[in-house]
Amino acid sequence: MTSLYYLLGVLLFAVLLLASIGLHEFGHLIPAKKFGARVPQWFIGFGPTLWSFTRRGTEYGIKAAPLGGYVRIVGMVPSDPNLTEEDEPRAFYRLAWWKKVIVMAGGPTVNLLIAFVIFSFVFGIHGLQSLEALPGKPVIESVSKCVIPYSESGRACKPTDPPAPAYEAGLRPGDVITSFNGTPVTGWDQLRSLIQGNAAGTAVIGYERELNGHWVAHTGTTSTTVEARPTSDTDLTLHQVGFLGVSPKSHVVTTHGGPVFTIQQMGGMIRDSAVALVHLPQKVWGVAEAIVGAKPRAADSPMSIVGGGRVAGETASASDIDVSDKLASLFSLAAGFNLFIGILNFVPLLPLDGGHIASALWEALRRGLAWLRRRPDPGFVDATKLLPIAYVVGAFLLLMGAVLIVGDIVVPVNLPS
Repeated sequence: MTSLYYLLGVLLFAVLLLASIGLHEFGHLIPAKKFGARVPQWFIGFGPTLWSFTRRGTEYGIKAAPLGGYVRIVGMVPSDPNLTEEDEPRAFYRLAWWKKVIVMAGGPTVNLLIAFVIFSFVFGIHGLQSLEALPGKPVIESVSKCVIPYSESGRACKPTDPPAPAYEAGLRPGDVITSFNGTPVTGWDQLRSLIQGNAAGTAVIGYERELNGHWVAHTGTTSTTVEARPTSDTDLTLHQVGFLGVSPKSHVVTTHGGPVFTIQQMGGMIRDSAVALVHLPQKVWGVAEAIVGAKPRAADSPMSIVGGGRVAGETASASDIDVSDKLASLFSLAAGFNLFIGILNFVPLLPLDGGHIASALWEALRRGLAWLRRRPDPGFVDATKLLPIAYVVGAFLLLMGAVLIVGDIVVPVNLPS
């Protein structure tokens, strides 16, 4: 039965992604046809055609390798060798610059809308669940025995790992922290700020421990170490901050919200995704190092659709998660992929959609400046001049996909237990 649930989770994730791919391509196709461009093909997948039909001059279908999708618009550039005299008036490059922007932005915008719709339902019906420390003075849930880099979270301590400051200070699960360097502690957020601001300084920790039914005051002295860690539960950006090595007793808090709440949450996700894009080459290199055994795979490393399918399968087959939580997790996973794909496609580099948008905006700027200076119209922008950049970016995307797929098979990301 577990295997069946695993398979169902993978299939649901695959169906959601394939539907997203098809809708992405419709985001290009619909405005392109509306503006008069000729669109001969819309397909999900690549390779040999498994099934198709033609309607109003466009062939719609499914191909054998469901690894993406495409929509073919005639005459993307003026130098298109396949452009016939019959197709010339309906060539894409002849569209007004703003129409080109709408057509090319349509695909990734659909991905962002899909993410918004899914997250709206999840946050509205199921709610956003998060772990929050219990109110009042921090009660310690666990104490790290060693300092493990945040990127390697989830692994066991090694003999070469330095001991955690909290472990050196003698703290144990169940202790209640009452003060930090003489400052009375009233809550976990305050304690975390005190620890993070302490850098590598001395830490005098006041705490209480239950002994034979009585609470006894103790004092532990250690020095916090500096680590790259998130500064809060919502900000996943890493900062060099003081680290002690304790986790508080927590409880699950469920927050429900409507469209405004969803937009607020997605704003943070978009910010984090943009930061992740900047560090993407470095993260992919880290996965490559993990494949050859040079270092463990980072817990926050990117995943391919293979890794996403594995997460979906393990979530669906988990015996300690109820059905509503499983569905919320699976749909949120698909929404997260849509969000990232949408943001990635807005990067202003060919062959991504953002590269064509940038070309259209450059065309508008160039023509506008020529009009202001009363100079001849410079004409359409030929994006083929940027093909060297497109080849480099395309090669990186293919290499990244291959590395992540192999990584997700050989050294998959360890899910939190």
